[in-house]
Amino acid sequence: MAQSLATYIALPGTTAEAMEHWHEVFGGELEILRYRDAPMEGMPFEPDPEAVAHATLTLPAGVIAGGDAMDDGTDYPVRGSAYSLLYTTDTQEEARELFQKLLDGGGSVGMPLEVAPWGDLYGQVFDRFGVMWAFSCEAAR
Repeated sequence: MAQSLATYIALPGTTAEAMEHWHEVFGGELEILRYRDAPMEGMPFEPDPEAVAHATLTLPAGVIAGGDAMDDGTDYPVRGSAYSLLYTTDTQEEARELFQKLLDGGGSVGMPLEVAPWGDLYGQVFDRFGVMWAFSCEAAR
């Protein structure tokens, strides 16, 4: 197997909904495995059978993977600015379209999509799940 790097997000019971939303926005190939469909032998816990054990959204530019967080009493906030998913587009129109789709899906602007001091188009949007998406596109020069 070739080396690769994917983003993995554990969401609080909303992984299926988030992955389906991102699939609508970005396209790609979506696979969702629920615990009811996974072999349970040797599992150290008993998860909700409807919870997402593993999901992948494969896009031309990369992979987003995730699963439902197990309720172990630990609070892992999703919304924050310590991380973002950086999506670089080929055209400004594509960046604007994807940005708007996330807003239309219940998101909010973190930073308007506009020409940044370094000269490229850049902006941030928090989707309705609290995940920050940053968009970048080389500005026409």
